[in-house]
Amino acid sequence: MSALEQFGEDIWIAAGPTVQSFGFRYPTRMAAIRLADGGLFIWSPVGLSAELHAAIDALGEVRSIVTPTALHSAFLDEWKRAYPTATLFAAPASHQRSKDIAFDADLSDTPPETWAGQIDQVLMRGNAIATEAVFFHRKSATVLFADLLQNFPPGWFKGLQSLIAQLDGMVGSEPRTPQKFKVAFTDRKTAREALHRILDWPAESVLMAHGDPVRQDGRTFIARAFNWL
Repeated sequence: MSALEQFGEDIWIAAGPTVQSFGFRYPTRMAAIRLADGGLFIWSPVGLSAELHAAIDALGEVRSIVTPTALHSAFLDEWKRAYPTATLFAAPASHQRSKDIAFDADLSDTPPETWAGQIDQVLMRGNAIATEAVFFHRKSATVLFADLLQNFPPGWFKGLQSLIAQLDGMVGSEPRTPQKFKVAFTDRKTAREALHRILDWPAESVLMAHGDPVRQDGRTFIARAFNWL
């Protein structure tokens, strides 16, 4: 687990421990965004080590903790215990998938007052696996994806898993949508409506929970990555 790394103006990232999903090991990454009032917006939190805890506290007060998809729930409890006054925001289906977690509010297509005008968001609906909340941090021109775009390092998977990962599109020359998520888009019309909103954002960079960041020409990259849709 690494300490915070500044990614752009008022946005930091940190790598976390690997998690298991569908029998595969996933690296994790979170983002911390400092808002105009000094409060922190925490996206897809990773394991809260003592080092990370101290680094976060040095940035400001944690006000909002966001899970962008119901699949990203592994570390929410420890963050809520560490920051009990922060508002924990749930992605669609989080209440049903993580019944033991006490969420405070739900994400929608409209940003709450806490970060309105600073971070835009859209729910990418129509997927049978999960509805993902995609965010855009205006100041750093960064789009944040959780699972819809992924890319794993060479050699991350071994044996049969390596073959499955290649067939699924989890590895390659650049991040892309895994095949299982493509197939799960049963309502592509609705998904395209969300994608059009995302492509309207003047994105320069793209952050992913499971892949190396894209640091330039973000809008062009997103259009290419979702050309299949």
